Amino acid sequence: MPDVQETRMPVTTLSEDEQLFREMVRGFAEEKIKPHVMEMDRAGQLPREMIDQLFAIGVMGIELPTLYGGAGANFLMAILAIEELARVDPSVAVCVDVQNTLVNNALLRWLTPEQKERLLPRLARDVVGAYALSEPGSGSDAFSMTTQARLEGDTFVLNGRKLWITNGAEAGLYLLFANADPAKGYKGITGFIVERDFPGFAVGKKEDKLGIRASSTCELILDDVRVPRANIVGEVGQGYKVAIETLDEGRIGIGAQMLGLAQGAFEAALAYAKERRQFGRVITDFQAIQFQLAELATEIEAGRLMVYNTARMKEAGQSFVRQAAMTKYFCSQIGERVASQALEIFGGVGFTKDFPAEKFYRDAKIGKIYEGTSNIQLQTIARTFLGR
Repeated sequence: MPDVQETRMPVTTLSEDEQLFREMVRGFAEEKIKPHVMEMDRAGQLPREMIDQLFAIGVMGIELPTLYGGAGANFLMAILAIEELARVDPSVAVCVDVQNTLVNNALLRWLTPEQKERLLPRLARDVVGAYALSEPGSGSDAFSMTTQARLEGDTFVLNGRKLWITNGAEAGLYLLFANADPAKGYKGITGFIVERDFPGFAVGKKEDKLGIRASSTCELILDDVRVPRANIVGEVGQGYKVAIETLDEGRIGIGAQMLGLAQGAFEAALAYAKERRQFGRVITDFQAIQFQLAELATEIEAGRLMVYNTARMKEAGQSFVRQAAMTKYFCSQIGERVASQALEIFGGVGFTKDFPAEKFYRDAKIGKIYEGTSNIQLQTIARTFLGR
């Protein structure tokens, strides 16, 4: 396998700390994750020992302040971690992605100081978080949810089902959305912190998926789950705002995941093409292969610039709704295209599980689906310049 730097243009926009952090995550991924990728894929499971190692190196609480046991780093570092992990295994990357760009980000913005002191140290130390918005009948139309929260005294009683919840099997804490006042429509939606051991809460079916198989995707069942008012995220009725603003950041994370996947698939194809011989020559001697690789490398670099630029816009406090949607849309296309082309460069062996190409190909498809389908991203982009 060639050194990563051989297949990447230099990124001069990263600080020294950011570059060192990226190198650390890359080394961890190569040493600790890569030997277990196919085993985890076959088992459809992310072992707890692997999760503990992610906490140990600090990538599960990248932006959490050091006051709460986090790394106290910036948003781009979270994006760099997702990219580097996805280069080796997109399943591990999405676990870190959800923890940082969805759960931690939302709680940092919306929790009270008292709530932060109670909950954030756990997310930095050893508790996996999950983001529970989707339901059987509300995917792209997320705010048509039927899960309800009924107020009884100082407690909300939640009933309903959530579906397609990433980290569902491993999580101990769920940022979960329910409607506390259905008569108000989406303005009744409220965010709650639901803990795994709350009576009436259960993790249901774990999906048997095409790709990112080591990442759990589960149903959640709520049967008269009593959630104290102290576990409301923001205020009653603000849930739609919490969800929308958090998903904008999450889309940058998915862009980084698909970018890392594309980089990993490209590097695998390049290494194979340098060794594979046909007609008495290595296949990189053929212009057709050279041009394929050149096109893929160009698309990956364009995606990287989009991901990093959008992350910087978020850090600078600028509006990045359009750029986040563009980044997610474009990088999911790149991930699928590069994975497909990489598999073709491998030829027949690429279609087998003896080489990494087929897994990258399977993992890539989800990029166009979760955290907003490609059509939803295009709709969001269009609305930003049509004023609708």
